[in-house]
Amino acid sequence: MTSKERTAIDQSVSDSAQIANLLIEALPYIQKFAGKTVVVKYGGNALAGATSEVALAAFAKDIALLHAVGFKPVVVHGGGPQISAMMERLGKKPDFHNGLRVTDAETMEIVSMVLLGTVNPQLVSAINQHGAPAVGVSGQDANMFMVVPHDEKLGFVGEITKVDATIVKKMLAESQVPVVATIGSDQSGQAYNINADIAAGALAEALGAQKLIYLTDIAGVRSNKDESTSLLRQATTSQLRALLESGAIDGGMIPKIESCVAAIERGVFQAHILDGRIAHVLLLELFTDAGVGTMVSKG
Repeated sequence: MTSKERTAIDQSVSDSAQIANLLIEALPYIQKFAGKTVVVKYGGNALAGATSEVALAAFAKDIALLHAVGFKPVVVHGGGPQISAMMERLGKKPDFHNGLRVTDAETMEIVSMVLLGTVNPQLVSAINQHGAPAVGVSGQDANMFMVVPHDEKLGFVGEITKVDATIVKKMLAESQVPVVATIGSDQSGQAYNINADIAAGALAEALGAQKLIYLTDIAGVRSNKDESTSLLRQATTSQLRALLESGAIDGGMIPKIESCVAAIERGVFQAHILDGRIAHVLLLELFTDAGVGTMVSKG
């Protein structure tokens, strides 16, 4: 055997040992959270890949792996960039107020078309392709999300008044992966757009989820929004409330953090705010000692 061949064999053994060590590191986390419900909010901005297809495949593999090792994943999705793109194609300018989309009747039709006709089927198909039995469902189905108007300035944007998680619980009991589009209804059956961060928090609370995970396009929560070095690896709900009050959290992060804090204070064990642009960030956070992003606990 030549020296070059020996070096190649040694490198292969080293690589295999590293993989084995990672599996051993993951074991206690798998054992701890097997059988537990994990709600994952997947947004259109959270893309880990050179293309949306690569990003979606990476995310679907993570969800399939969680399902395979005994977790009970629930995916809650928005589709902000896709909705905005479709609006612009149709000659409408997207408008936001305090991080929430202003939704008139025409925009509501576009929201329904994009979420139910494009984003939800794509997610379901990708997860199914990687071996987990995903099923798409809307927040309107079985009156999952009942709402009232959030603010007349926002139009058809719903504020959740009641969550009936019966249909999701039934799917989890049958080892399915629910993929939830965030549209709700009022008492008359009128459809409303719901912020996906808020919907994910409310559903996690109703399910008594062990973990609530937000995939975003930032590294996590910063104590100073303009300083990348101020990233918080761990935070309490009290700290996050203080950051909200000080104005350190703004824009689209406001509903995310508010729903995160509310969910934890009402029974969800922990929340995680992760950079979804990192490939397999879910696995890195849940199965490694170091983790990534910001982990939030009650306090």
